[in-house]
Amino acid sequence: MRLEEYWGVGPKTRATLVEELGNERAIRAIESGDVRALSDAGLARGRATRILRRATGGDGMEVLATSDARSAYKELLDLAVDHAVTRRAADRIRVLTPLSSRDAMEDRLDDVLAARDAWAALSESDRETVLEAYANYDERDESEHAAVEAALALLEAGVDSGPFATIADLEPERLAEAADALAALDGDRGRVRAGADDELDRLRGALGTIEDMDANALELIDELRADGVRDVGQFRESFEDHLLSETEVTIDQVREAMPSDATDATDFVGATLRTLRTDLTAAIDEREETVASDLEETLEETRDATDQAVSAVDDIALHLSLARFALAYDCTRPSFIDGQDAAVSVVNARNLTLAATDEEGVQPVTYALGEHGVTEVPASVNAVPGEQRVSVLTGANSGGKTTLLETLCQVVLLATMGLPVPADRAEVTPVDSLVFHRRHASFNAGVLESTLRSIVPPLSAGGRTLMLVDEFEAITEPGSAADLLHGLVTLSVKRDALGVFVTHLADDLEPLPPEARVDGIFAEGLNPDLELLVDYQPRFDTVGRSTPEFIVSRLVANADSRGERAGFETLAEAVGNDVVQRTLADARWSEID
Repeated sequence: MRLEEYWGVGPKTRATLVEELGNERAIRAIESGDVRALSDAGLARGRATRILRRATGGDGMEVLATSDARSAYKELLDLAVDHAVTRRAADRIRVLTPLSSRDAMEDRLDDVLAARDAWAALSESDRETVLEAYANYDERDESEHAAVEAALALLEAGVDSGPFATIADLEPERLAEAADALAALDGDRGRVRAGADDELDRLRGALGTIEDMDANALELIDELRADGVRDVGQFRESFEDHLLSETEVTIDQVREAMPSDATDATDFVGATLRTLRTDLTAAIDEREETVASDLEETLEETRDATDQAVSAVDDIALHLSLARFALAYDCTRPSFIDGQDAAVSVVNARNLTLAATDEEGVQPVTYALGEHGVTEVPASVNAVPGEQRVSVLTGANSGGKTTLLETLCQVVLLATMGLPVPADRAEVTPVDSLVFHRRHASFNAGVLESTLRSIVPPLSAGGRTLMLVDEFEAITEPGSAADLLHGLVTLSVKRDALGVFVTHLADDLEPLPPEARVDGIFAEGLNPDLELLVDYQPRFDTVGRSTPEFIVSRLVANADSRGERAGFETLAEAVGNDVVQRTLADARWSEID
């Protein structure tokens, strides 16, 4: 395959990659999803990520039919990346995409959940050992040596189930031999590192000392003369003693190096040191060649174990990172519904964006569309959701309608990526198009047209579509918005799509097709701090109502002046003064209780 055939690789990008990596290496980097290789070659990390997503999961990216769906997808990846144990694992998470086959989803779920269970079973000290091993692996740029040492650390921690099983059958002794050999050899320069061989270290030390003496030969001669040397014989003997005491050369090496025809002390010392340098350099080269040959033989004998460790450590890092993400948000395995049936249902689902803030009191929700298996709902809801595939969601401002849409979007995205979902239970039909549209407060014809261009074609293209549309009326006048929204609901029903449409115009949409229902979220009053109390759990087949009386009640209570209070009391009369007063009284009694 040619580089230009990959999505996003034009002539300029190709020239950059070929210049830095070469054609074959660039193709390998793209096929393996190597973000770092492309970014090191000069591509912006975001561009490299986009290219790799398309190269490794192009079909899956087509599921994301709107810009808001793509934004939600990227937000999920960012949350998962926060739990990555290495930079390489983080890069691999960033290029995960929705999967196009049910088998692929199940396979990835098997791996991630096995990793989650294995990680959860470890003691705190063993977890620290594993994380420290990966921190060292990361700091050393995921080198082959670092990978082997990481594998040894994992084996030492005793992890041998789930994804760790890939290293369980490796022999620690063989890995240790490989680690020692890799530590001893400088692969980039083909040299043997210090500490690998005592004899080589001795020779190198002696050479270093001789080189220092040679650089300061005149000072050495003056020092020897200052010791009372009177003739050539004494000078020769004193110089010999000095060499033997200051270096690790032998007396035979010293005497063989001393010239017999030197004309003076300077010539004698210089010639001796030069000969020793030559002899030691030759000895070092010979010894280093022998040691390197032995080390390379060890590496060849342990090559299979090393390659298995490198591959396993990298794959474990990915699955372990995703496992930590799943544990952090108490995620579970979704069930997939295929065939003629279609459903998206969640029991006690949590919004990951809210959960990531560590905000207390986040209320889980239960919701369902289509042929689901939800048979129990919270006590505040008096009915199990019907099997309508399309719903219109109504209710109070700040009631969590948008959050519910986002939660459903997150669950479907995670499931189709083969990842656990933040719910006690979930059923998902993998979709061909995910249309997620957040509320955009731009009231003009251009925005209306662009919105319709993004959300209608997926419905008309065939395949299974999930519509999650938030307050469509925000982009056009209410009368037209109601007509258009009614048309979208009707089109969704005709196309057998699944969908949730959030709106304040439920009364204007009647009559809805019988295959669609209306659900509602209700505010229940104000707490003693005059904050809105909302039951975020939708009630099925019930129209929710906006609650301006609660907001006006708070404004009346918090007015800064008598005049301001009088103004808000006029609004209270408009929305129902008795309701406002009863709300304030309930809030005060709640504080007393």
